[in-house]
Amino acid sequence: MKREYIAHGDFERVLASGIRGLTSNPTIFQKAIEGSDLYDDQFHQCIAQGLTIEETYWELVKSDIVAAADIFAPLYKQSGGLDGYVSVEVSPELAHDTLGTINAAQLLHDQIACPNVMIKIPATVEGIPAIEEVISRGININVTLIFSVDRYADVMKAYIQGLSRLAATAPQRVAHVGSVASFFISRVDSEIDKRLAAIGSDSATQLMGKAAIAQAKVAYQLFERTFSGESWHKLSQAGAHVQRPLWASTSTKNPSYPDTMYVDQLIGPHSVNTLPDQTMDAFIQRGTISTTITQDVQRAHEVWDALSQCDIDPNEIAQQLETEGVASFQKSFRDLLAVLAAKAK
Repeated sequence: MKREYIAHGDFERVLASGIRGLTSNPTIFQKAIEGSDLYDDQFHQCIAQGLTIEETYWELVKSDIVAAADIFAPLYKQSGGLDGYVSVEVSPELAHDTLGTINAAQLLHDQIACPNVMIKIPATVEGIPAIEEVISRGININVTLIFSVDRYADVMKAYIQGLSRLAATAPQRVAHVGSVASFFISRVDSEIDKRLAAIGSDSATQLMGKAAIAQAKVAYQLFERTFSGESWHKLSQAGAHVQRPLWASTSTKNPSYPDTMYVDQLIGPHSVNTLPDQTMDAFIQRGTISTTITQDVQRAHEVWDALSQCDIDPNEIAQQLETEGVASFQKSFRDLLAVLAAKAK
């Protein structure tokens, strides 16, 4: 997400290449706003109107999101509400504040007022009840910062419970709710690879670069089971859409790994993959399109079993990565506010 992409028509070209949506986060906006002068006029107008620095930040963000959503709106309509979404995240300062997250999501939804915008909520312990509540209000949600299968199960349960509540009060709205669950990939390998390298045994080093894809395949199995069960069947009959699994953080951090490995190996029905520009270009040039997410599932379970034999605790790692992810977004958010505050003087 950059205002240059909107101003220069880049999103139209992206759409023509087959891309089906767009995401953002505090780090993306930090880079976009700090690296461009296209925000300056709006920024100074907001400050002149007496808005605070944080209020000004949100005005800049909302302008970009609305403009991008307008560009993707025809795709949203053509796909029957399955594609064409643009995602925007609530303040990372609310990651451990359930009520604050609910209120912020509702406010963003009301202010942006675009049917093809998803509000991003992190899958923290405090975020799970917020997800259920916001879904029950008929608001599109992109659940972010998922690092473990156990937490993914909590996310899907919250989605189904939220939709069930909506079906009980406004059944006509169920078919208009969209949601994705963003499961982070490369960061899992980066952390587990580091620990495997420290162990140093042949059995440990042979597992390097395999954990993240293995976990994603196990997670996809859980997705298939969850959205084929009895509790989902009733909602499906009411027109509900499955909560699609979204593979995030899919650029390779290890330069020795193929640059499209987190794309090629995670393709399957209903799945989504968010790609940074470099990975997208690499996949367009040499990626392989084939249903791979359901291949070698038994091997994926074997990799997970082997990791436990190396004393690798996936839930402990997931908690660490979640903590780091929240902290990273908070830092980007705070750093950008500091830059904007300096510019306002």
